[in-house]
Amino acid sequence: MPVRPALAAALGTAALLALAAGPAAAAPGESVTVDAVGRLATDGTVTLTGTYRCTGSTGPVFVTTSLSQRDPRLGHGIGGGFARCDGTTRSWSASGTAGGETLQPGTAHVQATVMELRLSGLVPLPVFHAVTDQDVTLVRG
Repeated sequence: MPVRPALAAALGTAALLALAAGPAAAAPGESVTVDAVGRLATDGTVTLTGTYRCTGSTGPVFVTTSLSQRDPRLGHGIGGGFARCDGTTRSWSASGTAGGETLQPGTAHVQATVMELRLSGLVPLPVFHAVTDQDVTLVRG
């Protein structure tokens, strides 16, 4: 299986497990933040930014984001990327579109997660380093 589909499948599985487990509290000294303003391009691409800090990882770690605007039960994965858990506060940025939903300038809800995929036997299981839920303001730009 090519790397991208395998990674997408692993992250999708981890997200489903996260929904079943509910939100996790950050370990002491670990955090993830979302900047109060997100950028919304004319083509519908949204860019979110923030910071994270994590420690003690043994597997690959990711910052992931989801955004909802009209229906808080319907989050759209905006994207994310690899994270480095070395105890340093680092910046993250994620850009993407909201699937079939047309986003508008104004208030939106964002969930950002720092998640590690740690092997348990042959199966990667999610380990959550930090999660935050907050409202942001989407502005054109």
